Amino acid sequence: MKVILTEDVKKLGKRGEIVEVSDGYAKNYVIPQKLGVPANEKNLNEWKNQKRREDKVAEMKLEEAKNLAARIGSVTVELTMKGGTSGKVFGAVSSKEISLAAKKQHDLDIDKKKIVLEEPIKTFGVVRLPVKLHPEVTASLAVKVVQAE
Repeated sequence: MKVILTEDVKKLGKRGEIVEVSDGYAKNYVIPQKLGVPANEKNLNEWKNQKRREDKVAEMKLEEAKNLAARIGSVTVELTMKGGTSGKVFGAVSSKEISLAAKKQHDLDIDKKKIVLEEPIKTFGVVRLPVKLHPEVTASLAVKVVQAE
């Protein structure tokens, strides 16, 4: 019997896949546990429509990420920090501070978890940081750290 999985099932398949299982397994376990539905014509049409909707949503998210990447690449976020005479920052600049400054200065809504910061910024100057917006889209954000007077 062919079944469309509605949940991930270990050793059987992922959500949305059409798999072939024995009749007993489908009728006694997969369908009653709501892990899948029979792959009849009605369910197949619903599955195809849902797949189409998910593809459109994914395409829209990719387009939004590309637009945001273009905006991010054209701006410089400026942070003012206290520092010593050696050109080092007191403390460090974190991704949270960068995210808040981008929101305040340029109205860019960047999640702090998407800013790739191997280690906190501890020096003054301009640093280019990658921002992972989408699995296929990475932007480059310029962060300028200046010393407070």
